[in-house]
This record gives sequence, C-alpha cells and structure tokens, in this order.
Amino acid sequence: MKKRNQVLSLALAGAMSVSLLAGCSSSAQGGGTSSGSSAAGGSSSTAEGASSGEEDNVIRVGVIGPRTGGSADYGEGAQNAVDMAVEEINSSGGPYTIEIVNGGEVADDAQDAKQAMNAYNLVMADSPDALVGSFFSSVTLPMAQQAAADNMLLLATGATNVDVTLAGPTIFRDCFIDPYQGKMASLFVQSEGYTKVAVIYANDDDYSNGLKDAFIENCEAAGIEIVYEGQCVTTDTDFTSQVSQVVASGAECLYYPCFKDTVPLLVSQARAAGFTGAIMGGDGWDSSDITGLESQFENCYFTNHYSSEDTSPAVVNFVTKYTERYGTETLNACASLYYDAIYMLYQAAQNGGGTDTASLVKGMTGMTFTGVGGTFTLDENGDPAKQIVFNTYVDGQVQWFETLGPDGEIVAQREG
Repeated sequence: MKKRNQVLSLALAGAMSVSLLAGCSSSAQGGGTSSGSSAAGGSSSTAEGASSGEEDNVIRVGVIGPRTGGSADYGEGAQNAVDMAVEEINSSGGPYTIEIVNGGEVADDAQDAKQAMNAYNLVMADSPDALVGSFFSSVTLPMAQQAAADNMLLLATGATNVDVTLAGPTIFRDCFIDPYQGKMASLFVQSEGYTKVAVIYANDDDYSNGLKDAFIENCEAAGIEIVYEGQCVTTDTDFTSQVSQVVASGAECLYYPCFKDTVPLLVSQARAAGFTGAIMGGDGWDSSDITGLESQFENCYFTNHYSSEDTSPAVVNFVTKYTERYGTETLNACASLYYDAIYMLYQAAQNGGGTDTASLVKGMTGMTFTGVGGTFTLDENGDPAKQIVFNTYVDGQVQWFETLGPDGEIVAQREG
C-alpha cells in the first residue's frame, strides 16, 4: 500500500542511522532452546539485570487482553504465554531483553471497547516501545486508531477484522483476517464434497458478518448452493426457528461463525431438530465448553490459528513447556498468538536495529517469521498470509483434522 509506505518512511527516517546488531534466531523455535525457570507471575515478565547503562537494549512492551468476564480464560492464557516467552528471551543471552510494563501484568480490556481504551491509557502511561493486543476486533479497533495517531506500534493478536491494520502504518497483526478465514472455510466445504450449505450468523457482530460474507461469496463462486441464510444476534439463546429451517432446506453443512458462548446452544438445538450434517465455525469456537454435549459435537469443525497436536518444533516446544508449567486448561489459540507476538517484537528489534518504536516498526514491516503459527510474511497492510488449521471433535475432545496453506493446499492431514 503506497500510503502506508510513504508514512512509514517519514516515521522511520530517524531510525535509519542505527546500526544493525548481530542477528539471532528469527523464530519462536529459537526461544524453545532456552531453559525455562520455575518462577511464575508478573516477576517473570521483567527484564532481569538490565541496568540503566543497558537501557537501550530493553524492549518495553504494554500487553492488553481480556482478564475478566466470559473470555477471562483467553486472558489467562495470554498472561501465561507472555510470561513464558519473556522468560525464555531474557535467559537466552541475546542482544535484547523484554520488559512488560504495568508491573508485568496484561492490562484488562474486559472484552469491552471503553475498558480497552482505559487499558490502553494505563499501559501508555508507562512509556512502552510497543503494544501487544488485543484478542477481539471490537476492542482492538479503537486502540489501533489511537495507536496510529500516537505513532505507537500495536501488534494485534486475535483481532481478525480487516480494518484493524488499515488504521495506520504502525499497526500489525499475527492472526489471519476474517475474509481469509471465511474463504478457507469454503475451501473445506469443497474438499468435503458438500453441495448444499446453510448459514446462521450474528447480524450485530462484525466478526460474524465478515466470515459469513467471505464464506458465501467463495461458496457461490465454487457452485455450492446456499440453501438457507438465517440471522441471530450475539445474545440469542434460542435458535429453534433457524435450525428447523436448516433441516427443511436439505443442507448438508451448517456454517455458524459466532463466538464460543452460544456454540453449545446452537449445536445442541440443531441436533435436537434432527440436523445430522456437518456444523462449522471459526476461531471464535476455540475453548467452547461442550460438557455433556460430547456426542452432539461429532462431525463439527472449526478453523483456528494452530493445533496443539502439530508436530512442528515450534509447536512442540510451546505446548510442552506450557503444559508442564500451566496445564492444558488455558492452552488455547489466544495463548499461542500472544507468545508469537512477543517473539515477533524481539525479531523486529534485531531487524530494525533498536528497541525504540520507530526501529521496531521498521523491523516489523515486511517481516518473515516462524513460530507456533507457522511461517508467514507480513504483507503491505501488516497482515500475515499464513496457514490455517481445521479442528474437529472426537469423543468430546478437540482434535486436529487438517492444515491448509494460504493457497488452499493441504499442508498436513490427520491419518485415519
């Protein structure tokens, strides 16, 4: 994007005189070789041993995420992953260390736009060099706009709304965008041979609308018939009318791109109405509580940012260390995205030759990175073209089904 590059050139002019330091590993796998300590909590997220003479080698980061409310498990995963990444980096002996401002704590956005701006102001008062967060688009959008106005680097994690990085040249993300996720869901439908598909989406939610639009557009382009398109709102708990129409439509697959709180309700009511076909969703399904509904989630799928069953070195390192330290309850995609984000900032300092914001933006621009989310390059908008995981349920447990690359090719697939 020409405008992004022009503004970026002005913002980084002062950083060009900074000489590049010796390079280190450019992936989260590098962190995986470090030995982790057993210290937990906020103290693990400070730059240990960094004296005032070493101040320029410290990357000060403000982190924002949902610590309270219905998505507090995401925020807990984010805190754990940030602590773990910072500890690995700071014990690695590399050229830079990381300090998490706000006493090492992830500032709480409570999945609320107003509270997110309070969290933004809280961490900004501590003079960070960069910000990480948040996980939801609705709270990240206002922060991205303010960060762009403040010339502050913001690296969004799970905020998949396409408008986030369009706020300005200092805004990036490490997750895929909604149109891409919807397109990939349509490719999955094609690969499974479904020809008639139904959609139920939340018309009051940008995330749901974005996935729905891309899914329908790509399905129709592939000759797949949309036999029913139903609406709901994010607070709905009764879907009996919509699912009965799905059954009557003869759909073989139902796409429900909504968040985890209503997923068990939708699936259970669809099954009760007699729908036996596949039910699909997006990354908003991650960590849905399906206790007591295990059998009803057979033949259900959702797109996600990674699978804990992936055998790549970066994923194995992350899952093993996280599980040993925190267990599996909060081992979710949110945790993986925050973990990668910290390593991306570390690499950005190496690429850009410094820890100030302008150098970090310079180092982040066009970055190619390898981490838990695979290998990807940030495009002209600061968005990654990356692989996408499809998970399913077996005996009530989430299991990896297959991974598609950016062009829709099957990168890996579960055997059997």
